Amino acid sequence: MEAMRLSPVNATKLKRLLLGALTENINDREMFMKGIDYSYYYEQDD
Repeated sequence: MEAMRLSPVNATKLKRLLLGALTENINDREMFMKGIDYSYYYEQDD
């Protein structure tokens, strides 16, 4: 949260966090399906 709060002034921390979450496997079907599964998980009502 601190990285988001500081991003208008200095986006370095936010960029570092995002780069760690990126993948090079953009043509991997398993990775694609996992992304869809996660998107449905976040939309579910508890």
